[in-house]
Amino acid sequence: MLFSRSADSFLMSHGIHPEQVDMDLLCRRFLHEMHEGLRGDPSSLAMLPTFVSVKDTIPSGEPVIVLDAGGTNFRSCLVTFDDEGKSYISSYSKQPMPGSKGLLSKDEFFHELASYTLPLIKESATVGFCFSYPTESTPGRDGRVLHFSKEVQAPDVVGELVGENLKHLFLQHQPEGRWTITILNDTAATLLAGKIAARKHYSGYIGFILGTGTNTSYVESCEAIGKIDRLSFSGANQIVNVESGGFFLGLSDLDRQFYDTTKHPESYHFEKVVSGAYLGPYVLFVLHQAAREGLFCEETCRSILEIKTMSTIEMDDLLHTPDVPSVLHHACGENLMDRSLVYQIADRLIERAARLSAVNLSAAVLKSGAGGDPSRPVCINADGTTFLKTHHLKKYTEEYLREYLVEQHGRFYEMIHVDNAPVLGAAIAGLQNR
Repeated sequence: MLFSRSADSFLMSHGIHPEQVDMDLLCRRFLHEMHEGLRGDPSSLAMLPTFVSVKDTIPSGEPVIVLDAGGTNFRSCLVTFDDEGKSYISSYSKQPMPGSKGLLSKDEFFHELASYTLPLIKESATVGFCFSYPTESTPGRDGRVLHFSKEVQAPDVVGELVGENLKHLFLQHQPEGRWTITILNDTAATLLAGKIAARKHYSGYIGFILGTGTNTSYVESCEAIGKIDRLSFSGANQIVNVESGGFFLGLSDLDRQFYDTTKHPESYHFEKVVSGAYLGPYVLFVLHQAAREGLFCEETCRSILEIKTMSTIEMDDLLHTPDVPSVLHHACGENLMDRSLVYQIADRLIERAARLSAVNLSAAVLKSGAGGDPSRPVCINADGTTFLKTHHLKKYTEEYLREYLVEQHGRFYEMIHVDNAPVLGAAIAGLQNR
């Protein structure tokens, strides 16, 4: 079709067509950054050790308190697994995340966390805490808060150990409790939750989240993590939090211009062209450029340039239902040629995001060393609304994984999705790492 060729030609001219993503080159760069980050050398990938290992069995019949802090909500519940690994969630509660409604001191923050948890502390002294804010993990599986996102106002908590502060408060109410609190982030929890769905014996596990942001966790040999004291952790392997959204992408001039419109232009380049917080705004940025170049009729160009903001959901509306009124539908009016061009550009940029995500996942699988036997593939537990619901994003990602990871590198995977992955993964971490 003429429309498709015009869209492709425009994207090619700016170096942002999916076919211009050199998967092999980027994967080798990704692996190099992973290696450097594990050594503690300068790298765009933080490669954070979690000191949480992956074990073959999940203790059954023992309740574990699960806490899940992320975004604006704080969740708490009890989780128990039976002998077949089936999970049972009870005493579920959802409360506002401490600090999300206003400024809190350190004491106020931890007292509020503890108050949400006190109804459960007589049921178990084992806690798995999915704490989805940047933390530095310790060999004792605690987490030191590095910073919060803008929604949470608790600056006095930065630098504090989450588990240690909670344990102190729990002991005031349950002095005889022998508390163990395991802190981990959402991708590590998602990785562990993949074990619940193990219909076969997987050779490795990956936790992948593509939602508002994006990140990946995988299992690494402790001997390969040069930046930790080998004597600080007794296990043979542990989960590593890649912080993959930070991968430095030296891509096109248009990418560079888009980065300059964001709050921190020099950081998280990878996240800014694939994740839900940025994908819609990035597509709009590209469409503005197309309008300035006169790719559409004069009226459509003017209407597109008048759009000041666009979310990923609003962008996705056109792709799911092109004939139903939406922000981009209104901009094109009844001009079917322009609507097709806009559709093609948005779809190609989603395909590009999928190709980049396939690079991320391929690097994680290759670095893990797993997946060489098709009967024992790597389990990729994928989560995140952007990945699961954005038009064709998951489909395109899997197509590129098959083309690059399976066909070119002979590594095999199975992609799954586990409901309540952060909760169930935190439960497993708490039980397995007491």
